[in-house]
Amino acid sequence: MDQIKIGNFIAERRRAKNLTQAQLAEMLGITDRAVSKWENGRSLPDSGIMLELCSILGITVNELLCGEVIGMENKNEKLEDTLLEMVKEKEKNDKWLLRLEIALGIVIVGMFLGLCVVAAYVPMEDWIRLVIVLSGCVMLCAAVPFLLRIEQRAGYYECQKCGHKYVPSFKAVNLAPHMGRTRYMKCPECHQRSWQKKRISKD
Repeated sequence: MDQIKIGNFIAERRRAKNLTQAQLAEMLGITDRAVSKWENGRSLPDSGIMLELCSILGITVNELLCGEVIGMENKNEKLEDTLLEMVKEKEKNDKWLLRLEIALGIVIVGMFLGLCVVAAYVPMEDWIRLVIVLSGCVMLCAAVPFLLRIEQRAGYYECQKCGHKYVPSFKAVNLAPHMGRTRYMKCPECHQRSWQKKRISKD
């Protein structure tokens, strides 16, 4: 999606409604700085206020995401283009999140092992050694749910029995036996258990 084009479109529709940035922000319950960021193409409106923004500006969500008013003859074509663009954007973000998960996992495990080595080989009092080991354990325990949440939300898992691709619950991912990113889970479609691989795309 072209954020600059969307920003210019928001500014154009706001002015057409004779609204200042401050007035639009007040109607949405946000700051005028947020509206300014949209109009400068630095960010997009949050999904939670997108419908209300479109209602105020007198446009559809599809028109907002396209950055232009869409005629009836191009409506379906533009909708398909927007949906395709959103799918591509999600896949791009999911790939980035999964790379982030690997990087964070390596850093956190490295730090934990480093603390264990320090506690094991550097001369110090026993209570300091205990504090260092416990600190490493706390850090590791705090990081694991965060990394699991990334893996749960990014992409899809594919059932080997029926080929259904879905996003499982956090509980299902957390409790499932796994080998890397392949997890043994129950498919919500065919209700059978299998080793399900992580996929970025639903196609």
